[in-house]
Amino acid sequence: MKRISLSGFLILLFFLAWAPNHTQAEPYLLTVQQLKASMDKAHQPSQKGFILIDVRSPEEHQGGFIPGTDFNIDFREIQNRHQELRAELDNHVVVYCQSGHRSNIAAETLMSLGYKNVYNVEGSMNAWEEARFPIENPR
Repeated sequence: MKRISLSGFLILLFFLAWAPNHTQAEPYLLTVQQLKASMDKAHQPSQKGFILIDVRSPEEHQGGFIPGTDFNIDFREIQNRHQELRAELDNHVVVYCQSGHRSNIAAETLMSLGYKNVYNVEGSMNAWEEARFPIENPR
């Protein structure tokens, strides 16, 4: 009898250790080249098929951002302000920051809120600038 309960306990431990890694998805990674190509396919920025969010601070955003950016929401505020996106949970949402670290945190936060198609731009603004893609400045 002890062997059954011990083996049952071991199976439970295995399941608990395994389940979180496989039930919670991770954000997709998107290169700046893929992002630019997707944006170039749209006839107008509003037709690009995804929501683009700059999760840097408002001060960083003022220094220039990726053209077609829909929102600037600091990554620390994304959990409390995600309703501003007016997005369905299955809409495609792309986030970027300066290097990709803060946008990864924002992407994981959005996924924990139930968003299913969240993309983190690998290298973010640093990679965008290194590729010499255009930067938009606030008006």
